[in-house]
Amino acid sequence: MKIAVPKERRAREARVAASPETVKKFVSLGAAVTVEAGAGAGASMLDAAYQAAGAAIAADIAPALAEADAVLKVQRPSAEEIARMKPGALLCCIMAPHADRATLDAAAQRGLAVFGMEFIPRITRAQSMDVLSSQANLAGYRAVIEAAHHYTRSFPMFMTAAGTVQAAKCFVIGAGVAGLQAIATARRLGAVVSATDVRKAAGEQVESLGAKYVFIDLPEGEGGGGYARALTPDEQKKQAELVANHVKTQDIVITTALIPGRPAPRLITTAMVETMKPGSVIVDLAAEAGGNCELTKADEVVRHANVSILGFTDLPSRIAVDASSLYARNILNFLQPLVDKETKSLKPNWDDEIVKGTLLARDGKVVHPALAPPAPAAPPAAPPAGASADEQTIIPARPSAS
Repeated sequence: MKIAVPKERRAREARVAASPETVKKFVSLGAAVTVEAGAGAGASMLDAAYQAAGAAIAADIAPALAEADAVLKVQRPSAEEIARMKPGALLCCIMAPHADRATLDAAAQRGLAVFGMEFIPRITRAQSMDVLSSQANLAGYRAVIEAAHHYTRSFPMFMTAAGTVQAAKCFVIGAGVAGLQAIATARRLGAVVSATDVRKAAGEQVESLGAKYVFIDLPEGEGGGGYARALTPDEQKKQAELVANHVKTQDIVITTALIPGRPAPRLITTAMVETMKPGSVIVDLAAEAGGNCELTKADEVVRHANVSILGFTDLPSRIAVDASSLYARNILNFLQPLVDKETKSLKPNWDDEIVKGTLLARDGKVVHPALAPPAPAAPPAAPPAGASADEQTIIPARPSAS
């Protein structure tokens, strides 16, 4: 069993897919691990530490990619990397196929078994493999740190002989993993925090962290996999009114609303931004999917009406040491059950719920149900012999409810 860990080459990516800790574990499972020289430098994981854990260090990763049974990456590979990989090899990474379908198609055509780590099912057995949760947790924390850096006032209240400095007011939209961590971090920094979410169950979690829960009365807003569902136009209008009334009183707004496979819902309009106090900050964690704020630009700081809108897409990478350590453990926990203990080789159970949920491509085809093209429609039944056109029965595509 050969494992290759290339250096990440995409802009602003400092993470690495394996740590010295996980390399040591892979070696104990019988793997020969090759790490590209400098792959962990951005996460303060040096080549010497990988060597001490049992890895080989390669100045040129191409030969290792050509022989590897598994290739571990953080971000999706480049076309050049895909072309060097061995057909049949397992590729584990955050594939983001909705943003870049061409790369997934290229990997499928190469014959790779592609596992999109962001597709790990949200079930109890897979919690230790949940890349989205581990990285979103850090993103929520870092969002508040970035907000504090760009905010020109203090977060906590200060009472001094010269007067009182009021605490910042922070509003978090979306109380998923990232949102809850943002709430907790802003509270620790001394801000007065409020939050909203369309899922009713989120209210108790928000209040348990010491924040105020603001909401509109909706039917259950939870969709599949623990994510929020898309709102109806009427529900969107009510939510927009709530957000508009609340953001104008806030100093910091952090948005985290995402629906997998869809553009991010627009929650903050330009008009709302213009009602905010001068010096306020918006941190948009949905920037990569188009942004929750109308003014967001990915990887830029936009200043409008004396409000700063931060669209950073690399927040976990800004905490590369911890983000890499957690990501590497997620990958290890995912691959470990796929190793045959007797042969020391990778033998996935293709019928396993976690494997099926994460597998995007195999045997030259895109196979994930959320990504595979729809099956072609069956041809219409031929009319009975001798029937005229106006005598043919029109069969509906699917039976009626009755």
